[in-house]
Amino acid sequence: MNTFAYFKERFEQLQPQEDQGGLDKLREHAFQAFSQMGIPGSKHEEWKYTRVAGLFNREFQLPADPLTGSISAEDLKRLRLPGHEQASEMVFVNGFYSFALSRIRSSGLQVLALEEAAKNGFRETVSKWLGDSGQYQKDGINALNTAFVHGAVFIHVDKEQHVEHPIYIYHITDARSVNILSQPRSLMFVNEGARLQVVENYATLGNNESFTNQVMEIIVDHEARLEYYKIQNDGPHTNQVSTTHIRQIGGCFTHTVTISLNGGLVRNNLNVVLDAKNCEAHLYGLYFQSGRSHIDNHTIVDNIKPNCLSNELYKGILNEQATGVFNGKIFVRQPAQKTNAYQSNKNILLSDSCSVNTKPQLEIFADDVKCTHGCTVGRLNEEGLFYLQSRGISEKTARNLLLSAYASDILEQIKPEPLRRYVEKLIHHRLEKDLS
Repeated sequence: MNTFAYFKERFEQLQPQEDQGGLDKLREHAFQAFSQMGIPGSKHEEWKYTRVAGLFNREFQLPADPLTGSISAEDLKRLRLPGHEQASEMVFVNGFYSFALSRIRSSGLQVLALEEAAKNGFRETVSKWLGDSGQYQKDGINALNTAFVHGAVFIHVDKEQHVEHPIYIYHITDARSVNILSQPRSLMFVNEGARLQVVENYATLGNNESFTNQVMEIIVDHEARLEYYKIQNDGPHTNQVSTTHIRQIGGCFTHTVTISLNGGLVRNNLNVVLDAKNCEAHLYGLYFQSGRSHIDNHTIVDNIKPNCLSNELYKGILNEQATGVFNGKIFVRQPAQKTNAYQSNKNILLSDSCSVNTKPQLEIFADDVKCTHGCTVGRLNEEGLFYLQSRGISEKTARNLLLSAYASDILEQIKPEPLRRYVEKLIHHRLEKDLS
């Protein structure tokens, strides 16, 4: 059975009989879009450096249920992040949200099955915003996730709620028996004046291959504040396309940090839409890849309304045969006067076999703006290395010090202290391993 025939069969099997608040129509429309666009190949401009089509020849299984019974308490314990004792924990298993494994500690936080939210009090919100990422991710990968919206969740942060516990979201793929394709989906609405920290983490159990096609859509309202952190440190047999779509519909503040340290093929789509006056957005990323891993960061900052500020800084370290891609786009629409937008991508290559393709872009249709963008690709600072060695520091230690300093201005953007120390420790281990 070919890839399309398999997905068509699974799509028909998973269609529910009862009304689900319009989700059935959304799925049908998305599957039609997937049928037309297919899996993006090298001729697709946004995917020409990230060859994802070949992954679909590896007989991934698309589960029909979460199989949460296969995840033991011991499994979950090993995957928990530091500070979990003071966090609300949301667990997805093979793309399905597990209420049994999750724990919500904050009273101002509502977590509902998406089907339930779409039929009840949040019907209008779900109808309006679910699928908003499709305006920017016009490809078959995004459409495929929407076509199989099952086991998804709706997260609502109440008005003026300063959520005291961060949200830890674990995406667990159980690939101990077969290759697994998981497609987690979530929609979050951060209400007026709310404050929230969100952390996403990814883990695969077992030695079979996994492919996670994940979409998270976040709507942020007036005077709200969102901090969002993504940590990717899975195995070399794992593959991931992760889309985070943030629309700021009131004058508000968002702060995102993406840390990518391991994985076979990793593609991150981060869209930030400044759809109200006086919005502020900060985007930071650090990727440290080795072996034959591939990392692709695609970012979009879309300035629709005036008097908005965005600041973007992504840094990369590549070693051995690793490959990297950075494609950052800033749009400034004609009404978005008084926009301030800054973008920078910097890369260090540690071997002759690694490579990076970087493409910062500006598309400006307004005339009263301040926008800059730039990129650099180079080696480790030889003068700094010589200076440290001349002071009696070994070459390995000197390299570690220089790379740690290079990464520090991204790591300091991780505000929760337990999480920052955890990432610093991961990077320290990577430096010790890769540069030994």
